[in-house]
Order: sequence, then structure tokens, then C-alpha cells
Amino acid sequence: MEHYNDEIQLKDILIKLSDYKAYLWSQKVTIFAFSFFLFVLGIIFAIQSRPEYTAQLTFVVEDEQNSSSLGAMSGIANQFGFDIGGGKSSTFSQNNILELLKSRGVVEASLLQEAKVMGQSDLLIEHYLTLNEIKELWAKNQDFKGVSFHDKKTYIHDSIIGLVWHDIVENSLLVEMQSTDANIINLSYTSGNEEFAKQFVEVLINEMSKMYVGHQTAQASNTLNFLQNRADSVFGELELAEEEFARVKDINQRIVKASGRLKELQLMRRVEVLNTIYLEILKNLELSKITLLNQTPIINIIDKPILPLEENIKSKSLGGILGGILGGFLSVFYFILSKLFKDVLAES
Repeated sequence: MEHYNDEIQLKDILIKLSDYKAYLWSQKVTIFAFSFFLFVLGIIFAIQSRPEYTAQLTFVVEDEQNSSSLGAMSGIANQFGFDIGGGKSSTFSQNNILELLKSRGVVEASLLQEAKVMGQSDLLIEHYLTLNEIKELWAKNQDFKGVSFHDKKTYIHDSIIGLVWHDIVENSLLVEMQSTDANIINLSYTSGNEEFAKQFVEVLINEMSKMYVGHQTAQASNTLNFLQNRADSVFGELELAEEEFARVKDINQRIVKASGRLKELQLMRRVEVLNTIYLEILKNLELSKITLLNQTPIINIIDKPILPLEENIKSKSLGGILGGILGGFLSVFYFILSKLFKDVLAES
């Protein structure tokens, strides 16, 4: 009995499928017409779409610190507390750079830099708003009319640049590793203007470089600045002490007693102490410069975008085919739902 019921159910399914097939065939003219309509729309969309340009830049980050090349100087530096071959920070690791290049801070800092596009020098954010015809829309809105990023920044500017950042990251900016075996990073940006695309990727990598180098060398830079200021201060004191010592020595030329030459002896000792301190600071200062040099990472740019960039034009045939397939799918889906709804009403 159970086998018999299964045969009935299978038979009902086949009958239903045959019924739906016949119904769809009866609507073939409508399905074809709608598919052809979207086919034409796809071609029109491809023809009217503006060409796009992709500026691609490849680079690699050299952040390995190797103290062996410094030889004996490294040992001397360690005696004075300088770690020339110290470990690297993980904040700007190779993988994190992929995300940091798309971070709001780096992208916004890049947009606020000035660049020359179409013969005019202006902020990249101003170029972006003009090229994407956003300025034209603002002219119709009193809340945004006359807003310029050359003015003092307000919450309106923050909101606008936040939306621009989101649009760039989601739709135009791509950061990825070139392959799993190499550490080469590809940075590409797509825009309707090839000059803007080229300028943006170059400014973006420069901003990342500044942030990266500043973070990696922050401690060494602070040490170097402290030692430089200390060296200048001690040198000033040493010059004053030498002048005073020379003046007192000239006065004491005819004095024989040691008690009369006490001031001269004290100044001579002070000059010797300051001179020793100054030489020691200079030694540490030079070691600090070596430390800073060794800890400064290098971002090697392998390939830069070169004008003219290749046009990315949407294919008319591909647009038509995709439109036709979409039209056929939507029309078939519509008629299936329509018949299913009618069958349910008829059975109830």
C-alpha cells in the first residue's frame, strides 16, 4: 500500500510539472517579449555607461630589522641601552596594512591633500565631489549649498567625508595580496577620471607611509629629540664656562698663590666636566641616529600607475545577454507564482 501511495504522489508531481510547463509555453510570447525588452535595456545601459579607469599600484613593505649588518656598532649601542635590532611592532604587520589602507583615518587624510586634476589644483575631496556631480545636487539643497572643504571643518564636513569614505571603500578601492607566496600588495582604485584615480592611489600610499614610519620610529625619534636638545643645552653651558674660564685666567696671570687661583681651578674643572658630558651625549646621539635609521621601515613601490590608463568599457553584448537572462528568469518566476496562486485559490 505504501509503494502504491508513493507511485500516486510521483504521478501527481509529474502531472503538476507537465501542467506548469504547458502554462509557461502558453505564455512564451510574453516571456520572450519581456526578455527582449530587458535585452535591449542591457545594451542601452552598456552604451550609456561612462568608461571607468583603474589605477593600480604595487608595493612591498620592508620591515625586517637586521642588526648583524651593523657589526660592532650594535654591541656598543647595546651597552648604552639602544636596541638597534629590536623586534618589530605587529600593529602595522603585512596583513594589517591591507585593512589600514582602507581605514577612515588614512582615506580621509588622503582626500584632504591637494592634487592637480584636469589642470586644476584642489583638494582631492573637492575633485571627488565635482567629478561625481555631487556639487550639482548640493546646488538644489539649501543645507549643503556653498559647503567647501577649504572652510573650517564642521559636523557637516565630517558627515560628508564619512559618506565619501564609505563609498570609496565599498565600491572603488581594492587592496589585496598579489599572491600567497609573495609579500607584494596590490592597491587599485577605479574612477571615471583617470587623473583622479592616479593621484588618489599615489596620495593614499604616501599617507600610509607617513603613518607607518611615524608609528614604527616613534620611540627612537623621541630619544633622538631628547638627546639633541640635551646636547644643545650642554654645549651652550660649555661655551659660557669656557668664556668665563678664559676671562678669569687672563685676570690671574700675575697671581702666584693657589688661593688666588681657586676660581680659575673651579672653572677649569667645570669645563672639563661639561666637555666630558658633551662628548658622551654626542656619542649617544650618533648611536640614536643609527637606531632610528635601522628602525625606519621602507615601503618600496614596485609599479606606479602611468597615464593614460586603460579604459574599462562595459560590453554591449554582455549587457544584452545578462539583461535577456534576467528578463527570462523574472518573467518565468512571475508566471509560476501566478499559476501557483490560482491553483491554491481553486483548491480552497
